[in-house]
Amino acid sequence: MTTQVQPARPSALSTPSFGLLRAPRQIVFGEGCSAGLGDIVARLGTRVLVCTDQRMGDDPACRSLVDAMTRAGATVQVYTGVEAELPVPSIEASVERLRAFDPEVVVGLGGGSSMDFAKALAVLLAHGGSLRDYYGELKVPGPTVPVVAVPTTAGTGSEVTPVAVVTDPEQVLKVGVSSPYLIPAVAVVDPTLSYGCPPTLSAHAGADALAHCVEAFTAVRRDDPAGLPTRRVFVGKTLLTDMYALAGIELIARSLRRAASSTPDEASRRDMQLAALYGGLAFGTAGTAGAHAIQYPIGAVTHTSHGEGVGLLLPFLMAYNRPVRAAELATVAALFGVADDQSSVEERAWSAVTAVRTLMLDVGIRPTLADLGLREDQVDWVATSSLRVTRLLENNPRPIDEAAARAITRAAFLGDLTTLQSG
Repeated sequence: MTTQVQPARPSALSTPSFGLLRAPRQIVFGEGCSAGLGDIVARLGTRVLVCTDQRMGDDPACRSLVDAMTRAGATVQVYTGVEAELPVPSIEASVERLRAFDPEVVVGLGGGSSMDFAKALAVLLAHGGSLRDYYGELKVPGPTVPVVAVPTTAGTGSEVTPVAVVTDPEQVLKVGVSSPYLIPAVAVVDPTLSYGCPPTLSAHAGADALAHCVEAFTAVRRDDPAGLPTRRVFVGKTLLTDMYALAGIELIARSLRRAASSTPDEASRRDMQLAALYGGLAFGTAGTAGAHAIQYPIGAVTHTSHGEGVGLLLPFLMAYNRPVRAAELATVAALFGVADDQSSVEERAWSAVTAVRTLMLDVGIRPTLADLGLREDQVDWVATSSLRVTRLLENNPRPIDEAAARAITRAAFLGDLTTLQSG
């Protein structure tokens, strides 16, 4: 059974007509499609390294997928040491031991951490050195060991993106390795693998997917498309990324509450898995922006989930960006079903801000940064630290300087959107 929602048609908001989309060579989506993983992997190589965490490694689904690859003629080794938030030392410590297996294919099975671990490992296996050698954009010199990404949560979209996000304890900050060479060769997206996801994890993953879609759709639009695909990994909003971002927002608006409830149905799980995929296709080319940049230092000091952090911050960034993205946000309001045709574009844009805030609260995202454990005396440090995440802030449609970062962070610390309402 497949969903009937298709990528949205581009609107007038998408003109001018420059479009760019980067994606895996093959994307397979549908209930039960992971049963074909063995044949897919066998086309890429016979020595297969599966990277996952301990919880997924103990799951019968993992054993079933390994058996499918073995039946297809592969020699499979399973690594279950993936850690949450991917501390760089743990990645690098595993490389030499895993290099001895000499994998021809790396499978990332699990949430974003497992898939990003597979991407980072594939870079180091192919090119050596330290992961720090590849921080930033376009530092990976060439193709890596091919990666097959198999998500078991519906949020990160890492199965289709050109980035691996890791935590560097020396910088007290998350950092990214970004290159088209990191895009998995194949994404196998089977919604049934997310059926066992607990409500809290579903909520946090869904919040992340929504942030990907909204930030991609409202990102900066660059006026110099010639050469953009080779100068930048994340190029800003385009005709093609807008289509996927809008389709993802529509799915999330209608299905996240059910998917994150104690009684999710298969339709909502399928919608959210597809929305995460669409979000990955959108932001994997357009890029994310201010909410992700500010979350990085928050996550580092509070040790809270990335999805919850960006979900909490998203409406505050939407409020801040409203003066320059009112038309796009009015479109988001329509997808949420809260647009009043009698209202001004600015009023409808504010309706989108409050609709996203309400959805986040409804699925259990905590209302303030204070509730996440951030101390008031850390607010200014977070604002200053976020300015180091230039690859994301450059995508924000409205410039964020230190004063703006402090205003946004303080508003989210207090949970008060009204301080950003006037623009």
